Amino acid sequence: MARSKKTPGGVKEFIRKMKVSLKRKPQMIPMLVLAAAFLFYSLNLTHISDTTAKIQGSGMGLSGFCIMLFSLLSFVCFINAYPHRKKTNVPMLVIMFVMLGIIVYCDTHYLGGITRALTRPENPITIDAGTAYIGQAKDVLNTHRIIIALGAVLTLLVPVMRKLFRKMNTSLDVEENGNMQDIILSED
Repeated sequence: MARSKKTPGGVKEFIRKMKVSLKRKPQMIPMLVLAAAFLFYSLNLTHISDTTAKIQGSGMGLSGFCIMLFSLLSFVCFINAYPHRKKTNVPMLVIMFVMLGIIVYCDTHYLGGITRALTRPENPITIDAGTAYIGQAKDVLNTHRIIIALGAVLTLLVPVMRKLFRKMNTSLDVEENGNMQDIILSED
């Protein structure tokens, strides 16, 4: 079945629909970044758990638990901060930023526990083939902090993005508008 020239299709139409969606809800960008941070941490949780079991540092298990808990709760706060067709719920946004701060603190505390275990004077842990997951856990936590910070910055920039997206032209080019009078007259 052939497409007519009046109906845009394919990649151009998909991009136009994405622009319209972002124009209506620019908060989707930071929400997707925060969801990516949660997925990234969750999918690499094995490295974190193995590291906690190996090092058994003070507060490391609690930090890992808090990261998971506050990641979920901050996501729920984010969704409630931007209700459909209503103004931004600022208290929920503030609670979300507090939770993001707690997440970054817990990431930093956990990284400190790894560093203390690797540099302690008596019986330091060495990273070798059997404990490679410790190095991977450090990388996961550093990357997680960066993604969380990026999500927080993008959340702060939602009003700016909203203004920029409103300037985009997302209307369809309708051909044959000049012949509209002829069409109306021909129906009579």
